[in-house]
Amino acid sequence: MGEIRAASVLPARREEIVLHTGDGLELVGELALPVEREPVATLVCLHPLPTAEGMMDSHVLRKASYRLPALADVAVLRFNTRGTASARGTSQGEFGEGETERLDVAAALEYAEFHDLPHPWLLGWSFGTELALKWGRDPLTEGIVLLSPPLHRATDADLDAWGEDGRPVVALVPEHDDYLRPAEARERFKRIPQAEVIGVEGAKHLWVGEPYVRIVLDEIVKRVAPAAHPLPTAWDGPAGEPAPQDRTNGA
Repeated sequence: MGEIRAASVLPARREEIVLHTGDGLELVGELALPVEREPVATLVCLHPLPTAEGMMDSHVLRKASYRLPALADVAVLRFNTRGTASARGTSQGEFGEGETERLDVAAALEYAEFHDLPHPWLLGWSFGTELALKWGRDPLTEGIVLLSPPLHRATDADLDAWGEDGRPVVALVPEHDDYLRPAEARERFKRIPQAEVIGVEGAKHLWVGEPYVRIVLDEIVKRVAPAAHPLPTAWDGPAGEPAPQDRTNGA
């Protein structure tokens, strides 16, 4: 295959899944696993705002599922929160402004536990970071990685709780973010003494561009599967196949 590009799909075992929430909803999703080995860690992906076209197929999450099982032996679980639609399908329920979605986060972590997926980390992007900060302090969670955290719904009390908790919190903040830029983010995240705030020069809220995707995936793997860091930029093995619902999606 050569150089890994925006549209590259590396091999993985891909399975369509359904999560079951505590209030009786079914949420559609996908699990991507390494082909020949057991995963060393798991990413549970929480997508951007569904009312602004965020979904499980949002490009950074999709690229994580296309690359990390092969490059880092990391399992990637992505799903649509309640009321969210993508090519995979529409999850039951309706958008809950980040409140009832606490049950969606719990359902994903319960799925990981039931299926013996190791060392689950929450990977939130934008709205997904709010869900991770508000509802991610489950005993199962190893830590959280936050992409473009706006800190709109998450309160100082949520930040304080993570500070007291002590588990890893990593925030990747674009230089030109629409909502929260690195200098302000460092001030806000001082409430979490163990938080790492990484400003990414040149990046914007949506992480458009292959160089920024590589930075994000590298920083994720550095925490969740450090033996695989830094990620290679080329792949000499066979190409993989995307999940059926992804075959018509662009970057």
